Amino acid sequence: MYWIIFIGIALLSWLVQQNLQNKFNKYKRIPVDCGMTGKQVAEKMLHDNGIYDVRVISTRGSLTDHYNPANKTVNLSEDVYGEASIAAAAVAAHECGHAVQHARAYAPLQLRSKLVPVVSFASNIMPWVLLLGMMTIQVFPELLLGGIILFASTTLFSLITLPVEINASQRATEWLRRANIVSYSTYPYAVDALKSAAYTYVVAALSSLATLAYYIMIYTNRRD
Repeated sequence: MYWIIFIGIALLSWLVQQNLQNKFNKYKRIPVDCGMTGKQVAEKMLHDNGIYDVRVISTRGSLTDHYNPANKTVNLSEDVYGEASIAAAAVAAHECGHAVQHARAYAPLQLRSKLVPVVSFASNIMPWVLLLGMMTIQVFPELLLGGIILFASTTLFSLITLPVEINASQRATEWLRRANIVSYSTYPYAVDALKSAAYTYVVAALSSLATLAYYIMIYTNRRD
């Protein structure tokens, strides 16, 4: 049963990623009504929210956009930074949504930031602990239990990420409409693009939960 669920989630993840790529390619061909590039959209959203200490910079790659709270930078991929499209505006506004969360001390974002060192440590040693734990489960089950606890921290991180990402998209879409960055006719495109991106985080959380349940099942059934 687990493998059916695992394969199903893997397939769903692939479909969601393909859908996101297709939507991004579609909406980056539709010009934004105001004619502003992703960089200009990001700077305007930051300033409209009273944020002047965050820099907007370009980063290599595609769909590599992110907000870095450590150095207060909105990092936009090349496809977003210099393009004046619906996709670029939506992505830029979403990343600025995280900057607004940071400035407003949004609780889920603060919690996620505090978990970053823990998750980073857990991710480095977790595969080895889980592997050795499964190999020695009959003689030293505590090792697998330790691996499960480490994995649970990454699952918690995935779950906390969901409200953070959804809230950032809500802030983005509300501002895009309020600031007249998109028109009545193109606003649904921006919403659709951000919804497609949000689905990737939902699938990631489901995958992490399913994997955690699998390891817990192995641990609890170790004497069967």
